[in-house]
Amino acid sequence: MTIGEACRQRIRQLCEERNITLNKLAILSGITQSTLNNIVGGRNHSVTVSTLQKICDGLEITIRDFFAAPLFSDLEQEIK
Repeated sequence: MTIGEACRQRIRQLCEERNITLNKLAILSGITQSTLNNIVGGRNHSVTVSTLQKICDGLEITIRDFFAAPLFSDLEQEIK
């Protein structure tokens, strides 16, 4: 799994845990729904740290909490 795939899955997971939609997360995070849809839908292959921080702020978690999920443990090598 790549870092982009892991971030997409983690965002979906956090929304499900909180029972919120991507639209609600976009509002809470102050980012456009199209940006969030592009990230979660895989059209945007990487999310910036700034955008990820906004998502975490909207979810009221830290970046550390975001990356604490087990799915980040065994990421693929990005440079091949």
